[in-house]
Amino acid sequence: MFNTLDQQLIQYARYHRDHRNILTHFAGIPLIVFAVLTLTSLPQWQIVLPGIGGTVFTPAFVIWVAANLYYLKLNVFLGFAMVLFTAILLLGGQYVAGLSTVIWLSTGIGTFIFGWVLQFIGHYYEGKKPAFIDDLTGLVIGPLFIMAEWCFALGFAKDLQSRIDAQAGTVKYQSKSTRT
Repeated sequence: MFNTLDQQLIQYARYHRDHRNILTHFAGIPLIVFAVLTLTSLPQWQIVLPGIGGTVFTPAFVIWVAANLYYLKLNVFLGFAMVLFTAILLLGGQYVAGLSTVIWLSTGIGTFIFGWVLQFIGHYYEGKKPAFIDDLTGLVIGPLFIMAEWCFALGFAKDLQSRIDAQAGTVKYQSKSTRT
């Protein structure tokens, strides 16, 4: 298992060097995370803490806390960005779970399937299998990789991007002469 942020992102990046693959992941991974948080937003348990009041506790909340503690351990900046982004997905999933069983299941399952279809389209362009096939850690690192890619695109963490590119290779863009 890879311990550092650099090691994990470099390993994941080796499966994601085609820009079309990364683009499909920008949509596919958040859809999958939303679907998982939606589908695990039930059951809901009301917990009342003395002096604090009541709160709703779900399996989705446990997943959200565990994943974000891990992301924060790897890198505070990216971890904080993940906390904010995944909190929106968690709240959306809990909202959907509160509508009706049919809406909850159809939204969760449909979003999950569509997200994976996008992933596999991207890996068709890449010409490589998804990272999680060789290492299940890829399922946890994928969302963080996409957050890192967003940060790179916005001009942040350029030193991290340079280290990833040096080890995994730079992102390949389709040349103008081969575009259809």
